[in-house]
Amino acid sequence: MTQAEQTGTVTSPEVPDPEDFIDPRAAVDRLVALYQTATQFLCHEFGKALGGDIPSGRIRAFYPEISFTTSTFAKIDSRLSFGHVANPGTYATTITRPDLFRNYLEQQIGLLIENHGVPVCITVSNTPMPVHFAVANDASITVPQEGAAEFTLRDMFDVPDLSTTNDHIVNGTHKTLPGGAEPLAPFTAQRVDYSLARLSHYTATDPEHFQNYVLFTNYQFYVSEFEAYARMMLADPDSGYCAFVSTGNAEITTPDGVLPVVERLPQMPTYHLKRANGSGITLVNIGVGPSNAKTATDHVAVLRPHAWVMVGHCAGLRNSQSLGDFVLAHAYLREDRVLDADLPAWVPIPALAEIQIALEQAVAQETELEGYDLKRVMRTGTVASVDNRNWELRDQSGPVQRLSQSRAIALDMESATIAANGFRFRVPYGTLLCVSDKPLQGELKLPGMASAFYKSQVSRHLMIGIRAMESLRKMPLERIHSRKLRSFAETAFL
Repeated sequence: MTQAEQTGTVTSPEVPDPEDFIDPRAAVDRLVALYQTATQFLCHEFGKALGGDIPSGRIRAFYPEISFTTSTFAKIDSRLSFGHVANPGTYATTITRPDLFRNYLEQQIGLLIENHGVPVCITVSNTPMPVHFAVANDASITVPQEGAAEFTLRDMFDVPDLSTTNDHIVNGTHKTLPGGAEPLAPFTAQRVDYSLARLSHYTATDPEHFQNYVLFTNYQFYVSEFEAYARMMLADPDSGYCAFVSTGNAEITTPDGVLPVVERLPQMPTYHLKRANGSGITLVNIGVGPSNAKTATDHVAVLRPHAWVMVGHCAGLRNSQSLGDFVLAHAYLREDRVLDADLPAWVPIPALAEIQIALEQAVAQETELEGYDLKRVMRTGTVASVDNRNWELRDQSGPVQRLSQSRAIALDMESATIAANGFRFRVPYGTLLCVSDKPLQGELKLPGMASAFYKSQVSRHLMIGIRAMESLRKMPLERIHSRKLRSFAETAFL
């Protein structure tokens, strides 16, 4: 443990002076060291306090920080959507869990140094680290609820501060104080820590297991198919996949590995088919509704995935559609309402060509249809997402007229939310749905129909999503991360 220096009534760990780096790996090594110093200090001091050795003043440690200053309007390759800043100035961001984000940080720092020809400075920020987040990875320590300890927690240690944990940067509402640094990354350390904790809670798997390509679904039926595919891949030494992780961080590395029976599933069961470099596939069953869709994507976004795609079920709105047909969304009618305060409904959500092509090619490959024949089983058009599961029970004249005017071909409760949050968080997104009922034509989702449909279609639908993700994985990142997702003044980091 580092020596602590006493300054007034605040005790903090001793840390090195700020240092410039031109080697991304060395820069991240310093971030890791600073983060470990802070967390080890807080864990040690908090453990002592819980044991009765109550401190006489405040115990405080700080997040590490990356800062960067450029004095020129450097002309950067205009094809790139990230890895550079547009204007001279100083840019900075606080960092948490540099061990978890090492590959991401090395890549982003490396691009910044390469594109601008100046070093990055690694130092300790002036943002206190909440003790809850510092002890999160130490299973031997838990933070007691308010009043349960022998001391008032917030008098001795810093706690999460919601006034500074927000989405101002990604929402484009951030205001830099006079003389302050511009944001270098889309999320601050506290915002990331907040989401890492929520991910563990909602998915019952640790953030370390999440892969760079994420499939969202709204039915548990897809899980068994995903596990079956994972076991096939683990049986193939040339697949590149190395492990499969299930609820409770249960992990297998062989096709006959045994996973424990889960008595109680988490709110959003999540499964990870892993590759050594994190380029595998994660499947999240978000359940039904836009609130769940927003919650999941709000938190997955801090992991900076390279793509996420919705592969769920929908209501087909056209008489020409059949149960089991596919819908490739190229536009969204947003009546989910959960994102209106962050991303107004008047903001268009564009289709991303790279994702659309990958999904269409995957459908063609799986169905062995192409060109004009592909229209037999797939339509491309507008997907409407609503916040009322029983919308069919209301007066039909208003909803049906709006759906017709929007040219919608399918309706669900999650796709527009996932796409809109992908747009908001600069995560490439897409939607491929499967028609499971046609309420306007009297084909309702009833138990018998649903069972037959699920049995015949779930496996093929999931395989299309997997094929699309494997296709996207082969693309260079600068192609996947479209300039369509970048605003006027963007952070250098993805």
